Amino acid sequence: MGRHNFKKLKVWQDGISLVKDNYRLTRTFPDFERYNLISQMNRCVVSIPSNISEGSSKSTERHFKKYLENSLGSAFEWETQLIVSYNEGYLDKNTFEELENKVLQIQKILGKFIDNLGD
Repeated sequence: MGRHNFKKLKVWQDGISLVKDNYRLTRTFPDFERYNLISQMNRCVVSIPSNISEGSSKSTERHFKKYLENSLGSAFEWETQLIVSYNEGYLDKNTFEELENKVLQIQKILGKFIDNLGD
């Protein structure tokens, strides 16, 4: 397997964009969430593009696929945290829907990428 240039992968670029959106969002959360939801969301969203880039360094598709699966898991985890944030009233419906659509798109791209790598 040839190694992928992660910076050219749309899903990595979308992940980096989501990181920026997330940091902008979590700066507006209440201070008491600093070591709870804010910290968890920040670590989780950074994990999405980080796992893609780390996986791109692996020499086999099987190893790369594992990192993409970790990235996908982080995307699902972040989506859940976004829902919790919305339910707690930390963001409005329009912002929620915009960010949810972004993470759903990342999940879709990652799922197809994983499926195309095979076993």
